[in-house]
Amino acid sequence: MVKSERVKPFLKWAGGKRRMLPEIRACIPEKFGCYYEPFVGAGAVLFDLQPKRAVINDINKELINVYRVIMDDAEGLISDLKKHRNEKEYYYHIRDLDLTDSYHRMSNLEKASRIIYLNKTCFNGLFRVNKDGHFNVPFGKYSRPNFINERTIRGVHRYFNENDVTILCTDFEEVAEGAGSGDFVYLDPPYDPRSTTSYFTGYSLDGFSREDQLRLRDLFVDLDRRGCQVLISNSATSFIKDMYHNYHIIVSSVSGLINSDGSKRGKIDEVLITNY
Repeated sequence: MVKSERVKPFLKWAGGKRRMLPEIRACIPEKFGCYYEPFVGAGAVLFDLQPKRAVINDINKELINVYRVIMDDAEGLISDLKKHRNEKEYYYHIRDLDLTDSYHRMSNLEKASRIIYLNKTCFNGLFRVNKDGHFNVPFGKYSRPNFINERTIRGVHRYFNENDVTILCTDFEEVAEGAGSGDFVYLDPPYDPRSTTSYFTGYSLDGFSREDQLRLRDLFVDLDRRGCQVLISNSATSFIKDMYHNYHIIVSSVSGLINSDGSKRGKIDEVLITNY
């Protein structure tokens, strides 16, 4: 299969895997059936692989709405994105729409356009909501943010529609219910915190607790029993390494990008764990 260079992430997302792709590529099975990704995020691994059959999911409803709109109406989305302006006052008007009743009257296309615009113009390109579920990142003051990425949006639209791609928004356990022998499951959950101050909690209202990490470990074990090929990425904490000590663990150092203080974006240890 010839991969398209136009198919790539169009959002900056906490935990994005673009910088870790060389290490992840080295762990991808040579052959697999259906590809499952329960925590798809910005889709760096999905768009790098471009599998013909895929089931992708994320608990973030805003993100999944963007993917579904791109699948169904890329041209309409591109047209709507052109109305946005890289201006501070306009930015805060768009950002704070989710505090008003008018937000609930917006179409799914308009909501997708809003999220892409905010992601590209907000400070540090970060999706974050407060405890009430409102987007709360300040204006980024970028000179020429590329929020109308026509080439990539059309490329992703074409990939979604020329292949068998199912897009879900549910709990990670439900996503992999249909996975069986020979399928490949990539798990990229919110990472186990390296310290009490390092945990990024604003991605969704639900958070991801250590109880969730244990549920995910149980899913990993179950998928292994079913004959699936499973790869998981996480932080290299003792908690994670102890949970998966029976499997193949690779430690990798990558740059931490999600920090408002650039001096604190140093190398951090992550793990890639496989059952093969």
